[in-house]
Formats: sequence, structure tokens, C-alpha cells
Amino acid sequence: MLMNLSTRQMRAFLHVARIGNFTRAAEQAHITQAGLSILVREMEKQLGCRLFDRTTRVVSLTPEGRRLLPVVERLVTDLDDVAAELGAAGEAARRTLRIAATPLVSSHLLPRVFNSFHAAHPQVSLRLFDADLRDVEAMVAAGDADMGLGFFFKAAPGLQRTPVGRFHLMRVAPVDDGNGGNGGNGGNDGDASRATPAFGQAPWSALRGDELIGLPPGNPIQKVIDQHLGAIGLADAQRPAFNFFGTLISMVEAGFGTAVMPTFALAACRRHRVRTDVLTKPKVGLDFYRIAKRGAHETEAMQAFVATLEKALPALSR
Repeated sequence: MLMNLSTRQMRAFLHVARIGNFTRAAEQAHITQAGLSILVREMEKQLGCRLFDRTTRVVSLTPEGRRLLPVVERLVTDLDDVAAELGAAGEAARRTLRIAATPLVSSHLLPRVFNSFHAAHPQVSLRLFDADLRDVEAMVAAGDADMGLGFFFKAAPGLQRTPVGRFHLMRVAPVDDGNGGNGGNGGNDGDASRATPAFGQAPWSALRGDELIGLPPGNPIQKVIDQHLGAIGLADAQRPAFNFFGTLISMVEAGFGTAVMPTFALAACRRHRVRTDVLTKPKVGLDFYRIAKRGAHETEAMQAFVATLEKALPALSR
């Protein structure tokens, strides 16, 4: 026999079985007595047996009802327990935001954003995963992160990308301290151990004559940079290459060459003694994206974080 008992029917059965009176059971269940009686009769009809012996004074379980009672109690209890656990897990998920980002974004952009967001939304727990670009995409695709941040030039399958900010390419050069420094076009006085970068503008042609270092040629950002270097006759796939912007900045500071990178690295540059100049003629912009799993529900916490990020990014690029 195929049965389709509803939780409402089972709860009605339990109320009557425990109280032994349809009127008081209906009051406890917050439904009418007629409605309660209908639920019990429907249940009896589906099971093909009477569950209660009814008299004018007493409602008692039949042998079939007594056999059914512990089964229904266990089912309803299990359902309530699972519903409570799922509700708690869902609430915790709504209050936790998992963000994956590349190392320089994680270490120099997001701390200030996290601080602003936490001040406005202290009830939301933030978790940060720093990884390279491909791992960021993989984490978002697998559902291990709610969003990813970085320069994603193409949307990976199953992911949706949305621009949240824009940065420009800049030159990062060693500071010329008057002692033969090999790079920047402006001097800074003071203790060389302190980070005292100047910030200005320079045309791409100012890179001629510099010893250039960069990211690996296959890096998407380096590909954009190489296009513009090629336009001024500086295409060179053999130049020294490093995998991370942080390494590039440190190598520039040590005098190993000049690098080109997006202005999102300004916060990191300020921790080093280097000169930074936005490159012009042309001024090249790069969109900064967030990625999310296509079709995934966007929580209020995600929306609030993106709003905080979009507000903060312009100040972090100048």
C-alpha cells in the first residue's frame, strides 16, 4: 500500500494520542476541532484502520494506534531535529562570508576593506583564502568560497564575473637618492630604510633605457603590459620574471630593475622605498573583478561586502 502521510496528519495524531481529547488537542494544535478530526480521519483512511476508539467521554488508542504511536513519535522528532540543525547551519552560512583572493589583494587591499566592513556589519564573520588566480577560480567553482577577487580577463565556465573597480598600469622604479640610483626620475630625502615613495605620472616612453623586470610572459596582466612595451620597442620575453607582485616590488627596491604593474599594488609599494608613476600616453586601465558561482544565491552579506569594496577601491589606487 502506497501511503502519503503528511507531517500535519502525524502531528494531529500525536496531539490526540497524548491528550486523549479532540477539543483540547485542537486547542494545543491551534486549529479547529473539525480540522483536527479531518486530519485524523484522512490518516485512518490512508492506513485502512481505526487509530482511536471514540466515546462521549474518552478517546483512546486502538491496538493499531498504539503500534503506530512510537513510529510517528520517532519520525516527527527526527524531522524536528534535522530542521533545527539545518536552520542553524543556514543561519551560520548567512552570517559567514568566504572570500578567495590573490596574495597581494589579500595582504594589502582587503585588510582595510575587512576593517570597514566589520565595523558596519559586526555580526558577519569573514574568512579569507589567499591563493593564485587559478586556485581562486577553482575554490569559487567548487563552492568552497562565496566569491573571488582579482584580475580575471575571462570568465571561467560556470562562473560569473562582475567588475567592482578599475586600476591603471604604473611604473615602479628604484628611488634615485642622489647616489646613482638606477631608476626613478625623482628624488626623496631621508632615511633609506623608510618607505617614502613619490607618486606621479610618466609616459610609456620613459621606460626606454630602464632595465625591466616583470611577471612571467604567460601571465594575463603581463600580456597586456607586453603589448604596450612592444609599441615602444621594448618587447623582450627574456627579461627576468617573478611570479608575484610582492617579489617584483622587493626586487625593484633592491635595484634589480623597473617593473610595470597595476595601481592596486600601491599599498604594497608604500611599504618599500620605490617610486611609483602612473603610465600615460596611453593611460591603460584594467578592470578588477569579483567572481561568483553562476546561479548561486547572493546573500545580504555578499551584497553589503561588494558595496563596501566598491566604495573603498578608488582610494586604494591613488
